[in-house]
Amino acid sequence: MTEHSLWRFSRALHRAINDRHFEDIDSLIDEDVEWALYGPIDMFPFLGARQGKDAVLDVIRQLADNFQVRRFDRESIMLGVDSAASMVRYSLTALDSNKPISLRVAQFAQFKAGKLISMRVLIDTFDLVEQALGRAIHLPKMTSVG
Repeated sequence: MTEHSLWRFSRALHRAINDRHFEDIDSLIDEDVEWALYGPIDMFPFLGARQGKDAVLDVIRQLADNFQVRRFDRESIMLGVDSAASMVRYSLTALDSNKPISLRVAQFAQFKAGKLISMRVLIDTFDLVEQALGRAIHLPKMTSVG
C-alpha cells in the first residue's frame, strides 16, 4: 500500500512553514491548484481564495513569515483515493509577538497524480479573532429567554 498524498503534503507544508523549506511543497502542488482559506481577510490578508501554484506558494511563505506550528492534532480524518477531509487543532506561535494561538480547522483536499489540485480550509474564526485581539468579543443578546 502506498502512502496517501495527504501525509506527504502535510509533512511538506509543516516543513515549509517552520523551516522555510519550500522545495518539497513546490513539487506537491499542481500548477492550476485552487486554494481557499476561509476566515477574516481584513485581519489576515493571506486568507481568502487563490488560483495557481505561485499564488499558493506566496500564501505559504506568508504563513511562514507570521507563524510557527508548535503542534497539531488530527481530531478526525476521512481518506479517499485522491481526497481527504480532516478536523485539526493547531497550536501556533505568532512570530511577531511570540504569542500562542490555538485554532481549529476543517480541511478538504483533493489530489491528482500525487499533487494538490484543491484545498479548502474552514477556520474557527471567532476564536481566532478573539486571540488576535487579546480579548473576548461580546455580542449582543439575540434572543430573550422567557
